[in-house]
Amino acid sequence: MKIVIDTNVVASAIFFGGKPRELLEMLVSKKLDAYASAEIVDEYKETVEELRNRYPERSVAVPLTAIISAMKIIEPSSHVEICRDPDDNKFIDCACDAKCIYIVSGDKDLLSVKKYNNVKIVTVAEFLSNETA
Repeated sequence: MKIVIDTNVVASAIFFGGKPRELLEMLVSKKLDAYASAEIVDEYKETVEELRNRYPERSVAVPLTAIISAMKIIEPSSHVEICRDPDDNKFIDCACDAKCIYIVSGDKDLLSVKKYNNVKIVTVAEFLSNETA
């Protein structure tokens, strides 16, 4: 299963657990294929560093390095302009060029798109229920 994982899912998995952590554990154990671009990886790193500073007492459940190492990094050639938040377009670019089936996100702006070409944009809960159905 080929997916792109939005930054908020990665951050939630690392710092808060729950279903996002379950998804990232599937990635690290090679039960799914996740794709990212260098731009997406940079956003992951910036967000995790910001949260690490904001929540220094929280332990990291899944190290970001393990997450990134488990991903396939591509350089997208698409330049979609569909999201209300233009910063979210990079996830659609990546998903389209990697021929992914899903973008897994908790971002309301990205989720409002619902589908772009053959890429469905779903929450972690929706993805996991589709995976186990």
